[in-house]
Amino acid sequence: MNRRIKALTVLVAATATALTATACDKSGNSGSATTEVVVGVDLPFTGSSKDASDSTYQAMELYLKQHDGKAGKYKVTLKKYDNATAALGKWDASQCTKNANDHVANASEVAVMGTYNSGCAQLEIPVLNQDPSGPMLMISEANTYPGLTKAWSDNEPNKYYPTNTRNYARVVTTDDLQGKAGAQMAAQDLGVKKCLVLDDTETYGKGVAKQFALEATAKGITVTTAAWDGKATNYNALFNKAKTDGVDCVYFGGVFDNNGGQLLKDKVRILGDNKTVKVVTPDGWVGYTDLDAMPEAEGIYNTFPGLGLDDLGKTAITGKFLDDYNKEYGKAPASPYALYGVQALQVILAAIEKSDGTRKSVTSQVLGGSTGITVPADTAILGKEIKIDPASGDVNAIDMTIQTITGGKETSIKAWPVS
Repeated sequence: MNRRIKALTVLVAATATALTATACDKSGNSGSATTEVVVGVDLPFTGSSKDASDSTYQAMELYLKQHDGKAGKYKVTLKKYDNATAALGKWDASQCTKNANDHVANASEVAVMGTYNSGCAQLEIPVLNQDPSGPMLMISEANTYPGLTKAWSDNEPNKYYPTNTRNYARVVTTDDLQGKAGAQMAAQDLGVKKCLVLDDTETYGKGVAKQFALEATAKGITVTTAAWDGKATNYNALFNKAKTDGVDCVYFGGVFDNNGGQLLKDKVRILGDNKTVKVVTPDGWVGYTDLDAMPEAEGIYNTFPGLGLDDLGKTAITGKFLDDYNKEYGKAPASPYALYGVQALQVILAAIEKSDGTRKSVTSQVLGGSTGITVPADTAILGKEIKIDPASGDVNAIDMTIQTITGGKETSIKAWPVS
């Protein structure tokens, strides 16, 4: 055991003692004295994801307020954890690791909602998994990288769960389906023939780009692949080569945070607007107000592994909540992920209500048992039954939406059948 892990073990052992003391009354009845618990909200509140993260947190606060801040006999409060830094302008690996340790050290905290970025989740899940008073539950509203829950590569997902007990779940579908949907749409609806598939070298970007490329090739599209450097000053060489190659499509497999504005500007300047050479992106380009406002963004197509705000608002429960959000904050959420954050919170609250107030018990309500957590359609914020598979942590709701950016806003075009 290295010195750092040993120190963490001592810290979390002390935390476990403190948490257990609050979870039992003098007669030894677990949970009867616990009246307040904390749910950490671990998102990139700094940088280009700030608007989406702020609206997610606000939506969760509003939902909790509407339900008197309670889960059964427990009073629940939210605590912000920013996993981004001003230096990077996006999620930061060192900050994610620090947050994971801070979650474990907070004696009142019983679960985490997050993270937004799959690469950050890869760092946090194993730390929470080794919490001696847990494992500590994490439920993401936005992680789409398949390997977090299913066999994918490099001993995944087992390497994220060193205790051999799952502690992670999500309420969105995964990139193996998202990449395929984007490629199918590009072939069938856009009729493209030759596509440059780029990734941003991060876990999420490489995964979704790989799936797009495989499906595009299967659909008869000629594919060339490359990566973009998020620190580059320009992408002239990349797109000049693409122009010589005669591409009629570019796929940006990655996140807008990684210098996406410059990437898009250079694409349009060299290859032409998005009617001339189509741009398709995954959800790593969804929910960015800065992107939506760019003239160069007009006509971008993107996939969203869920339902967009337009479609979500058609259901009674979701439509009312969106109206309430608008009244509370004076505008619509910046991203549909705000509602997925509330959906993740609903799962966490259901687990807390069924638990004895300890981390281990909260986690076991969602994962490892025979039933897991089900949120009925008449209460689920997404307007349909939400069930978490207790073995994998994946969700039963598999939705995919094709969106476009037009007139400075994201607009849903159609739901895409997942196959």
